[in-house]
Amino acid sequence: MAYVKVYSLQDFTPNVAVGIKLPLVGVRGNLFDQSYSTEEQVLSNVKNLILTEQGERILQPRFGTRLRRAVFSQNTETLKEEISTSISDAIAFWLPYVNIVNLTIDTVIATGANISEHGVKISLQVSINGQVSETPLTFLITRTASLEI
Repeated sequence: MAYVKVYSLQDFTPNVAVGIKLPLVGVRGNLFDQSYSTEEQVLSNVKNLILTEQGERILQPRFGTRLRRAVFSQNTETLKEEISTSISDAIAFWLPYVNIVNLTIDTVIATGANISEHGVKISLQVSINGQVSETPLTFLITRTASLEI
């Protein structure tokens, strides 16, 4: 018997869009690139949640995480735990259908353009309705930028 990876009934119709991908400008330069699978849309939702600072969204002050505050914190043993808790709590509250399979947090020194600055590298793999996503998410958060790697 063949195994078919399907998260939702909408995945049976590949030409029907489920939502909008992040970043809002696609690879080919088109605006509002659409996602056509549940997995792709859930990963965009997780990106949006993680990269939004709490208090940034109007009328939803609890939406997001506290990653930018963590970047300015001292690099102590509790830093990774604070980041992990912030991400886990946000996903559990805002995206209850998503489970974290693997969460890795490393402190790094980002270099580029004659600048080196400290940052946090976050790697995350999730499961949706018990099926593990094949696409891991990796973020680099520094003083000047938050971006997906």
